[in-house]
Amino acid sequence: MSDIVLALKDVETYYGKIHALRGINIEVKKGQIVTLLGSNGAGKSTTLKTISNLVQASSGTVEFFGKDITNVQPYDIVEMGLIHVPEGRRIFRDLTVEENLELGSYTLKDDKERKNRMDHVFEMFPILEERKKQDGGTLSGGEQQMLAIGRAMMVKPKLLLLDEPSMGLAPIIVQDIMKIIRRLNSEGTTILLVEQNAKMALKLAHYGYVLETGSIAMEGDGSQLREDETIIKAYLGS
Repeated sequence: MSDIVLALKDVETYYGKIHALRGINIEVKKGQIVTLLGSNGAGKSTTLKTISNLVQASSGTVEFFGKDITNVQPYDIVEMGLIHVPEGRRIFRDLTVEENLELGSYTLKDDKERKNRMDHVFEMFPILEERKKQDGGTLSGGEQQMLAIGRAMMVKPKLLLLDEPSMGLAPIIVQDIMKIIRRLNSEGTTILLVEQNAKMALKLAHYGYVLETGSIAMEGDGSQLREDETIIKAYLGS
C-alpha cells in the first residue's frame, strides 16, 4: 500500500481571470510535516483551499489516499479526515470553547469517544480547559489559535492543513504553537503547513516546496532547504 496521503497532479486554479496555481505537483507522505513556503500572493493559501475544494481546481487532480477528491464537496472531504485550519483561525466567537470543540466533532456519533478526544485536547491545551465556559471571542489570539487546532483535533484528522498558524502571535506563543505541531506529528498526524515564518517551518518540516507566483520554484528536504543560499536570502535573512 502506498504511503502517499495527498497528491496534487498538474493542478491549475483561477480566481476569476487571475491564474493563481500553474500546474503544481505536490506529494505529502504519511507521518510527514510538509511545508509550503513563498511570499504573499505566491499561491500558498489557494493551494490549501483547492485541496479542500473551497476553491475549485480548473484542471489537474487532487488525490487523498489515492482517491480523486477534486470534485468532492468540502463537507464530504471533512468526513474523510482531511481537515483545514484556515488563516485567521475562524473560530465561532459567540460560542464557548467547549461548544467550539463539540462542533469540531459533528461527524462523530460516539459520545464516549467525543469525551476522550476533548480530554486529549484539554491535556494538550490546559488553558482551554480553564476557559472552557468562556466565549471564543474573549480569548487571546494565541488561545484562539489553540482552539482552532483543538477543534481540528476533535475529528482525529488523517491529514491536517494548517494555514499560517503563527500569524500575528507573539514570539513566545509561536514557540508554543511550534511545539504543538511537532507533538501532533509525533502522535501520528500528517501535516501540510503553510507558514510565513520560513525559519520555523523548515525546523519542523521533513519536506518543503517553495511557491512563486503559482508555480513550484524549488523543493527538497527541510534540512536541505534550510541550507540553500537562495532560500536563506529570500526568506531566512542572511
